[in-house]
Amino acid sequence: MKALFCSLTLALGVGFAALAQDVYVPYNRDSYHLIDRYQIKYGTQVPELQTAVRPVGRQEVARLAEITARNARTTTDQFNASYLLSDNWNYTNLEDNTSRRPFLRYLYRNQTDLYHVESKDFTLRVNPVLHLEAGYDNQSDGLRYVNTRGVQLEGSIDDKFGFYTYVGESQARFPAYVNQRIGRDNVVPGEGWWKPFKGDGYDFLTARGYLNYALSRHVEIQLGHDRHFIGDGYRSLVYSDYAPAAFFLKLNTRVWRIHYLNLFQELTAEYRRLALDVLFDKKYMALHRLGIDVTDNLNLGLFETVIFGRRKGRFELQYLNPIIFYRSVEQMIGSEDNVVLGADFRWNIRNRMQLYGQLMLDEFLLNEVKTGNGWWANKQAGQLGAKFIDAFGLPNLDLQGECNIIRPYTYQHLDNFRNFQHFNQSLTHPTGANLYEFIGIVRYQPLPRLHLTAKAISTTFGQDQVADGDTINWGNNINLPYTTRPADYGHRIGQGIETRQLHLDLTTTYQLRHNLFVDVRGIWRRSDAALDALDRTTYFTSLSLRWNIPQRLHEF
Repeated sequence: MKALFCSLTLALGVGFAALAQDVYVPYNRDSYHLIDRYQIKYGTQVPELQTAVRPVGRQEVARLAEITARNARTTTDQFNASYLLSDNWNYTNLEDNTSRRPFLRYLYRNQTDLYHVESKDFTLRVNPVLHLEAGYDNQSDGLRYVNTRGVQLEGSIDDKFGFYTYVGESQARFPAYVNQRIGRDNVVPGEGWWKPFKGDGYDFLTARGYLNYALSRHVEIQLGHDRHFIGDGYRSLVYSDYAPAAFFLKLNTRVWRIHYLNLFQELTAEYRRLALDVLFDKKYMALHRLGIDVTDNLNLGLFETVIFGRRKGRFELQYLNPIIFYRSVEQMIGSEDNVVLGADFRWNIRNRMQLYGQLMLDEFLLNEVKTGNGWWANKQAGQLGAKFIDAFGLPNLDLQGECNIIRPYTYQHLDNFRNFQHFNQSLTHPTGANLYEFIGIVRYQPLPRLHLTAKAISTTFGQDQVADGDTINWGNNINLPYTTRPADYGHRIGQGIETRQLHLDLTTTYQLRHNLFVDVRGIWRRSDAALDALDRTTYFTSLSLRWNIPQRLHEF
């Protein structure tokens, strides 16, 4: 990674012409639903906001909120615009955020931040983080809970540097279906290192942070440890936020109608719990995506990703080229790295609807696809979805439908140095591959502070089989090497132990004050497998209090 630091040093040295720099809105599906909603309505007035690369900048969201505030026709939309303006107060002059009664003179001088500093050359926002959740499920004994405490800081220096950091300490006892995933992968979903806590509980520390700098009016560089999300869907078949945060270097170039992203990451090839401290093996990822607004309402994206490992953790310097075709580099260096290609789109229609999708090609031979013989290396994934806001003329009733299809063995490779996982967890879809899935989401905001959300996720996938102590790899678990497949032909989606799973989630959320939420949730989850011993029905109910932190979702 020395080359990455050298590139960063050089970039900072030539960045004297930098303009004001912002930080990013932390990725939270609830707040990003509001961003999506108003991007569909008014996005043509904020062309620099390309939502397929997340998180997005606070400055862009503040501008979108200003336009929303001027055009909002309902009390709820006015409230949401005010929420987004207040949450991004240091990038707008339209917010009404001053506290009438500060606490102890210096705390909560505005309505959003425990403590803040605002001067000509420096801004700082400090906020507590708290997540207290308690619930029960019918597959476990005793209380299921999450107890997270932490702090979040962000700000800017000299209108050129932006910084962000989050640190949280958690103890948790999860529902049985989550514990089953932990037992399979040896990790807590979305987290890194962990230790046991009081029997069937887990203790883990979460830390994220970055520093970003404006190199010019149109180019910025970012260095840190965080998660990312590529796409406009509920799932991402390219890069999702399911795996834990990882070290990264990112370049964002925005000029004319183009947004060009370069992302370089250091990942953990395999997580093992050992008695002694031993460095985990490293691998690397390089990703670039070219997004272009073909029209004011239509955005197309082309992306390419390569994942690779080298002896002694060396980075392949040729992948640092920000505009080259990675597949050609792979061929020239004689390697067997894992390169995938793909495209995505987002089309807003009449300020009421959005169509979106992704296509990912892990391997593609046209002749094998045309024959229809189920060749194992036909490794592709596709997504198609739609969002409909103010559905049926009812204000603040928003609908979303999405279909995802992933063929067997997609994201797998010869070993953990080249598959699409980090810390034993998928970098894309949380269920892995060998699946097709239908997602339906209904969001309704009958009162400004009250959000009602109903989700139905129907997934058909093929589980791997265990025979005589050996696992038969049918292409679902991306941590397995594809060399363990049972045959070269005859593969289909859902092969193996075919499992039909339905995940229903009803959540009521009330915002007590800015970014302080109370959630009441009920989950019903049913799995019907070809092997009766794997059938399971789960009921889980919970009550939670969240402060400056998103919901912890386990939707797999």
